[in-house]
Amino acid sequence: MNVVCFGAHPDDAEVFAGGTCIKWARQGHRVLLVSLTNGDIGHFAMAGGVLARRRAEEARASAERAGFEHRVLDNHDGELQPTLELRREIVRIIRRHRADLVLTHRPWDYHPDHRYASQAVQDAAFMVTVPYFCPDVPRLEQNPVFAYLMDRFTKPAPFTPDVAVDIGDAVEAKWDLLDAMPSQFYEWLPWLEGKHETVPTEPERRRLWLRESCAPHFEAMTAAARDALTRWYGADRAAQVQYAECFEFCEYGRQPSEEEVRRLFPFFPQGGDRP
Repeated sequence: MNVVCFGAHPDDAEVFAGGTCIKWARQGHRVLLVSLTNGDIGHFAMAGGVLARRRAEEARASAERAGFEHRVLDNHDGELQPTLELRREIVRIIRRHRADLVLTHRPWDYHPDHRYASQAVQDAAFMVTVPYFCPDVPRLEQNPVFAYLMDRFTKPAPFTPDVAVDIGDAVEAKWDLLDAMPSQFYEWLPWLEGKHETVPTEPERRRLWLRESCAPHFEAMTAAARDALTRWYGADRAAQVQYAECFEFCEYGRQPSEEEVRRLFPFFPQGGDRP
């Protein structure tokens, strides 16, 4: 199975789907993480080419830890637009990867790059099957399933998880992915929150700080997805899940049956409640 996850920046896919991507990779599935921008303004003390190169290296190191493929497109951070040129690039990536499942942000988000990443990927959803759109790369005979990454925004429509994946067996590896991106998780994001001075410098203590800082956010999203967890794991197992990653199917791609959902997300026990 082939999975492509499009994030706006070189850390988005890892944050919102890193645990599930680890689980796919462990099963031998081919996982490609794509950042649609180079992240060249995502810092308080550096920018431009120096930061873009640093973030590309961090994305490479993160992917290497988990056995993913990765790609960072050279579009400026904060300036992403859902252009025809970007649509063509996305279509080519999906086709070359022979994607069965495509993940991206929802179109309602605080960051303009997230919103326009979503728009650009959705605009590609039908075009991947059209023979004379980007005819230099053979079309896909079957439209992939497209799904949104989880978020906590509620207007104009709240995120409604169709699938929730227990990542308890992959969460430590997920912290490792984020730990490989110090420019974001130990510098930029703490600085935005006014916590930069609290970040330890010693590697083991720093990673513990990362886990303690991020865990409440993911635990809250997991609690909000309890119904979806129950649907796929059954009530007893769902009640025990501490960390989950959740996905909502987009109407623009192929609409999966229950059987196909279980094939795309091959992590669920057969004894769970039937959807």
